[in-house]
Amino acid sequence: MSKEEIIKELLTLLEKANYTVYTSVKRVSRSGMFRVIDCFVIIENNPIHINWHIDQLGLFKRDKQEDGLRVSGCGSDMGFEIVYNLSSMLFRDNFICVGVGCPSNDHVNGDKDYTPHKHSDAGYRLIQKWL
Repeated sequence: MSKEEIIKELLTLLEKANYTVYTSVKRVSRSGMFRVIDCFVIIENNPIHINWHIDQLGLFKRDKQEDGLRVSGCGSDMGFEIVYNLSSMLFRDNFICVGVGCPSNDHVNGDKDYTPHKHSDAGYRLIQKWL
């Protein structure tokens, strides 16, 4: 499967899931500096893992034993980091305001315009939720 095909499939899944990605920590190292995080979307009450898609796009590597994504570091929300990076890659050129309820950080920082316009940071297009 080509990168373009993976992106197209992922965008289709995300649209059906209302652009929400769920994350769950599968394992944390003893030092706390490494995590394995599972990412999935929920469509019609069925969870669909997207770890493979994220791995194939080169954003984070999959852990072969636990089938989650390998994330290093601490001191920040690593689930959010995965989803933010995925969103930045998928929507870098076309993050248009979706109206009231738009997840863009621009609105938190004073942008009260909810008419269609391009946002400055595509990383906020996807919504991340922990389970």
